[in-house]
Amino acid sequence: MKDILTIAMPKGRIFEDAVELLRQAGFRLPPEFDDSRKLIIDVPEESFRFILAKPMDVPTYVEHGVADIGIAGKDVMLEEERVVYELLDLKISACYLAVAGLPNTKMNLIAPKVATKYPNVAAAYFREQGEQVEIIKLNGSIELAPLIGLADRIVDIVSTGRTLKENGLVEYERIVDITSRLIVNPASFRMKDERISELVERLSEVKRLQSFETL
Repeated sequence: MKDILTIAMPKGRIFEDAVELLRQAGFRLPPEFDDSRKLIIDVPEESFRFILAKPMDVPTYVEHGVADIGIAGKDVMLEEERVVYELLDLKISACYLAVAGLPNTKMNLIAPKVATKYPNVAAAYFREQGEQVEIIKLNGSIELAPLIGLADRIVDIVSTGRTLKENGLVEYERIVDITSRLIVNPASFRMKDERISELVERLSEVKRLQSFETL
């Protein structure tokens, strides 16, 4: 099993972008790979094993060594603070974290509340602004919080801004730009350095060519 690279990836947009990037780098991933409902997918022709996980779980799998490498958004890396190495900015699935809320409203001065699925990132941001807020952890439908009076503001991922607009919310502050990163388990980085270095080099070359094409 030493030569097999186990890669943890999230389903959804990052998965789709990452699979396309791997194919552009010359890795042979079968067509049915895209539509599989399996949680573990072996690709023996490339000596890859893929673990498909929830985005927040990817760094955990990599930190604990059940996956050698992973692909995770910078938002997840900031929130989870796992002990992994960040090898490469893949520059895919670009978005950003922002503070949003109902238009023309101010934060409650007595007990301001912020709803988010990124409590660590949100708390750190408001501390830096010198604001004391109560963080309310939610796992989904963050946009609902201001509409029902649960929170004054939300901190969430923004891609096109369409979801905010459709729910009558506006963006107040942009916190940080987000792209997906290639991360690695420290022990795997030592034990499987040749294979991991090859992967990084091939992906880096694709990104270099893409950057050149946009000039």
